[in-house]
Amino acid sequence: MSVRLLNITGLFRSRPKASPLVILTSVFSLALSGCGYYDSRTAHKAQISLIGISSSDLQACMGIPDKTKKLPDGSEIYEYTRGLNIPSANDSTLFPLQSVVNIIENALGGAGKTCVADVRITDGKVTDLHYGGDNDEIVGADGVCATIARGCVRRPLPSMQVISSNPLGPVKAYRQPQIKPAKLQPVTTGEGTAVTPQAGAAVEGMPATTLPDLKRKAVTPAIPSAIAPANAP
Repeated sequence: MSVRLLNITGLFRSRPKASPLVILTSVFSLALSGCGYYDSRTAHKAQISLIGISSSDLQACMGIPDKTKKLPDGSEIYEYTRGLNIPSANDSTLFPLQSVVNIIENALGGAGKTCVADVRITDGKVTDLHYGGDNDEIVGADGVCATIARGCVRRPLPSMQVISSNPLGPVKAYRQPQIKPAKLQPVTTGEGTAVTPQAGAAVEGMPATTLPDLKRKAVTPAIPSAIAPANAP
């Protein structure tokens, strides 16, 4: 009996203790996840990874849009509206929990509960994704919009862009991926005049697209054989 007790106490003594750094990291990760940090990254990651997929693939992972609108330029807008269900904490006589939560949200921001996502479809492909509404959580921006985008981000389709999850970028919690103008490619006409056409756009984190090569060679019209030059004998 004494031998067994010694073995048990030896097991408890040999258990490794978690370092303060590991405990602090775990607590910090839980705090960020509860305040919207990862939700913001999920929403912003979709703004890059969904560019270029077909409208069919978009609806397969994001769902049927709540509204659609045809634009004069031929493109189409899919609009999704989602809300965040946040249970309220009841105040007690010992500790006014809900009052403290309200004070923190009013001081730090992030009491958003609704996101409106507008997806632009051009020639059957996703070309842009914008978020609107009262959609910020305590940490990060657009965190509520993760309720719209997480179906696509958590189970990405083969047609989606592969985006790094590095905390340093290109996906950030407080900043949406910015749209950059594409590189302009000069066009040479038959008269030799170089013009700069209007370029498309590229999303930050993706390679910028360039316009196709539209160079045209100058062509010298041939003189028909039936027409003689004016100085011909």
